[in-house]
Amino acid sequence: MALVRKGSRQIVVDGRVYRWRLRGRPTYFQGLAWSPCTFAVEDVDTPGMTLVVTTDQPHPSNWIGREAEAVLPSDVSAAVRLALSEGWTPTLPGSAFHLDQSAGFTPSS
Repeated sequence: MALVRKGSRQIVVDGRVYRWRLRGRPTYFQGLAWSPCTFAVEDVDTPGMTLVVTTDQPHPSNWIGREAEAVLPSDVSAAVRLALSEGWTPTLPGSAFHLDQSAGFTPSS
């Protein structure tokens, strides 16, 4: 499934163009800072397998005011490189490739 273009940004990683998107409004669990923030990445030219990255930060728009760092383009490019080294093939069709970087996330109580 392709990413929604609205709200997505392009990034070039090692000469290849990708589109990435952070959900604008948090899910219920992200809003309460019970689950970490996620973002998705796909190849611009040949969207196939989507990369879903789970961060170790709460969603920046969480409802309880928990401090969160923004997802930066440098974070996205690092995640893309790591996913590629772990076997993500962005141009092949298939289900989403999950990259879990949530170690250290502590949900709010």
